[in-house]
Amino acid sequence: MTIKDIARLSGVGVATVSRVLNNHPDVSEDTRRRVLAVVEEQGFQPNTNARHLKQQSSASIAIIVKGTMNMLFADLVERCQQLLLDAGRDANLYYLDEDANEVAYAVQLCRERKPLGILFLGGDRKLFRSGFQDIHVPCVLLTNIAGDLGFDNLSSITTDDREAARQAVRFLAAQGHRHIGMLGGNWSCFQIGHSRFLGCVQACRELGLPFDPKRQCEPCRYSLHDGYAAARRLLERCPELTVVFAVSDVTAMGAIRALQDMGRRVPEDVSVMGYDGIALADYFVPRLTTVRQDTQQLAQQGVDVLLRGLQRPRPPVHGVVPFQLIPGESVAPPSTH
Repeated sequence: MTIKDIARLSGVGVATVSRVLNNHPDVSEDTRRRVLAVVEEQGFQPNTNARHLKQQSSASIAIIVKGTMNMLFADLVERCQQLLLDAGRDANLYYLDEDANEVAYAVQLCRERKPLGILFLGGDRKLFRSGFQDIHVPCVLLTNIAGDLGFDNLSSITTDDREAARQAVRFLAAQGHRHIGMLGGNWSCFQIGHSRFLGCVQACRELGLPFDPKRQCEPCRYSLHDGYAAARRLLERCPELTVVFAVSDVTAMGAIRALQDMGRRVPEDVSVMGYDGIALADYFVPRLTTVRQDTQQLAQQGVDVLLRGLQRPRPPVHGVVPFQLIPGESVAPPSTH
C-alpha cells in the first residue's frame, strides 16, 4: 500500500494525500476525513524514517509557501506538486507565516537540506533584494516579479497585477460606481498588493474618480477573519462607498460577511469584487465577481523554468501570464435611493 493507492481510493490527488498526512492546513475538513478514513481502513503507515531521509536528501525541490490561509496558493501547490511528480522529481513543502522572512528561511534550508532548487509561492521583493545573494540554486518566484532584482538564478512568473486591478476598477466604474474602497494586502512597494493598489489609483485618475488612499484603503492580511475586521473599519470610516475592491477572494468573502452583519446587503447596498479567481468563488453566495489568475499557466511555466534550470545554467526568465475578469453576483450598479 503506497500513497498513490491512498490517493486512488480516496478520489483525490497524490499531493492532497501528502498534505493530509503532513497535517497541512490548506485541506478541507471533508477531504481530510475522507483520506484519513481510507488510511485507517487500509492500515496505512507512512514511512517516517524514509520521509526524514528524503527531506535531508539533496535530490528534492523545495516549495516555500508564504501564508497559510491563501487559497490561491493551495491550488498552485497542488498543480506544482503534480507537475514535479510527473517529471520524476520529489518536492518538500514548507509553509511560512504571511509576515515571515521567506528568503532567510530558504538560506537556512539550503545549508541544512541542500535542495536542488526552490519554488517560492509569494514573496516580499525587499527580502529578496537584501538576502537572496546567499542562495545559489535555481529558484523561481511565483506571483511576484523579480526581473529588476538582477539575480542570475532567480526567475519569476506572475500576473500583471497592476493592469488587472486597473481593468477591475474600470469595470466597476462602467457599472456606475464612483466611490470605490480598496481592501486588503500590504501597500509596501515590494509587495504584491502594491501593484494592485497602483492599478486602482491609475484607473481612478484616468476616469476622474475621487480616491483618497488614506480614507478609501484599508490594508489587512489575506484571511477571512482579517478581511471581515478590515471591512468593518473601512465602511465605518467611509459609509459613502458603493463598492469594495478586495485584493484577494478570501478577503472579499470576509468583507461580505462583515457587510451583512452591518445590515448592508451585497450587492444591493454595497458591491464587492475580489481578486484571484479561486474555485470557492464560484460557489460562494453571492457568487463572487473577481479577477481570475491562471494558476495552470503559473504552475506550468514556473515548474518548466525551474526544471530547465536544473539541467544546465540558463539566463533567468521573467514571464507574465494572462488574467480574466469574471463577472459574478456580488457586483451590481449602485442603488439610486
